[in-house]
Amino acid sequence: MPKDEKEKELLDRISDLEAQIKKLKDRKRYGLIWEEKIEKFETESKNALPILREKNGKFPDIITDQKQDFNILIEGDNFHALSVLAYTHQNKVDVIYIDPPYNTGKKDFVYNDHFVDIEDRFRHSKWLSFMAKRLRLAKQILSDNGVIYISINDYEVSQLKILCDFMFNEENFIAKLVWENKEGGGSSDSLFFRIKHEYVLVYAKNKNKLTLEGEYKEEDESYGFQDQYVLERGHYKLIKLNSFSIQYSKSLDYEIEIPNGKKILPSENGKRGCWRWSKKKFEWGIENDFIEFKKNQDGNLWVYTKQYFKVDENNKPTVRKNPYRGVISKWSSTLATKQLEKIFNSKKFNYPKPYELLSFLLGLFPKKESIILDFFAGSGTTGHAVLDLNKKDGGKRKFILCTNNENKICEDITYERIKRVSLGYENSKGEKVAGLGGNLKYLKTDFVPLEKSADSLKQKIVEGSVEIICLKENAFGLVCDNYQKSKIKIFQNPNKFVAILFDLFYFEEFVLELKKLKEKPVSVYVFSYTKDFSKEEFGDLGINFSVEPIPEKILETYKKIFKF
Repeated sequence: MPKDEKEKELLDRISDLEAQIKKLKDRKRYGLIWEEKIEKFETESKNALPILREKNGKFPDIITDQKQDFNILIEGDNFHALSVLAYTHQNKVDVIYIDPPYNTGKKDFVYNDHFVDIEDRFRHSKWLSFMAKRLRLAKQILSDNGVIYISINDYEVSQLKILCDFMFNEENFIAKLVWENKEGGGSSDSLFFRIKHEYVLVYAKNKNKLTLEGEYKEEDESYGFQDQYVLERGHYKLIKLNSFSIQYSKSLDYEIEIPNGKKILPSENGKRGCWRWSKKKFEWGIENDFIEFKKNQDGNLWVYTKQYFKVDENNKPTVRKNPYRGVISKWSSTLATKQLEKIFNSKKFNYPKPYELLSFLLGLFPKKESIILDFFAGSGTTGHAVLDLNKKDGGKRKFILCTNNENKICEDITYERIKRVSLGYENSKGEKVAGLGGNLKYLKTDFVPLEKSADSLKQKIVEGSVEIICLKENAFGLVCDNYQKSKIKIFQNPNKFVAILFDLFYFEEFVLELKKLKEKPVSVYVFSYTKDFSKEEFGDLGINFSVEPIPEKILETYKKIFKF
């Protein structure tokens, strides 16, 4: 190696070490400290940026309903897949479920082509470095009201909990669920106890915006009162109108005249409080029989609100629910293995999760048109669970699965499983199992070289951006590819068109094509060396459209991730 190249490499290494030292100094004193480890994929793709290509060949699209959007399977290192999704799905994924390697030291965690065994003194550092890189990107992709579930066992649960507290903020921790994954007495892995459980860590992107469904509640004895509205409102319980736990507000601190003529304030026994309802709301409660005056424990007349079982405090119909228990005692690992064997008529995968467990977790998120991501997709259980859940409740959830293709797992297991459960299959007993429906598009990661020339790099990214844009818009149906060397492409899905101009030389032809697209909104992408291309440059097209110059936003995303 020439002397100047050696010096540059040394300077780069010194710069990298200085950055790591600064990062360590900036870290909080409480938390995890681990040595960042370089992964093989980082070295191999150091001078390249990820894009997507259609797999095609022996892996055609699975289509059961032309009117439905595609679910997505991405083959490749999940860091590269997440890097693309950081552009296409930033803040868009509602639910993430992952089942990462547990790092037990028993050939379950591969790092740089080698199994990490139990004697490896950097075992935990390697795993934490591996997970941190991916969780950092996952957080960018997760929506503001989203939730992430992570399966794990005793080997790394403590480290993972602290890592997630750091990544998602400790206040966004929701629960550490216990899943009883073994039937019978459990395993004898522990010297003193028989272990029959694993965990699912649950974190929100923003706990204040997260809603999870609870378990349906029956009207019980706590709703012990009834009035003339019992048929339409159900029985009711009484709740004091005053509160000491909510933040004090002067507008909620007003006098109420009770039936004996006495005027009372929300404060009691020298303790400052406020009413839970505003004065206007209180007057509404009186008028609509949602307020009751009753003697309290001290024998004094006090004011209560009626909480009816069938309606909420605005007299709107409601369904009462309780949070689910934090212990899940259904759906064992043995069941999951048998399920997979029935699909393939042989054992294909070790330690799968039962799809019913995932259906339960995913179903807690109330939005039935949610986007669900699994970037440790393995055998494709998450995709199976989504299809099962949609079939049961009529939802329109979509999934994105990411996995590598080591030992042809993506081709032979993940893709094949989704194909079989979507279209239907015949089990080992010769019985036909009906398909669950759903469409699937199979993509794989590819790369473009990191060009030194900024303009040349932009051209390369744009030329490789077709599948990235189609994924972003979920529109893969080719409508137009009429001009030489694919300088104009137009795609569609049931709700929109997506038009891409790769060369401004064909701008006039592009405009003519756009004018034809009157039935649906159009998302327009135009190659531009700057980020200033706007709608005004198209004039009056007579269509409903938006414009985004490419590849500026793609490169902005990649610069943050790959630091080039």
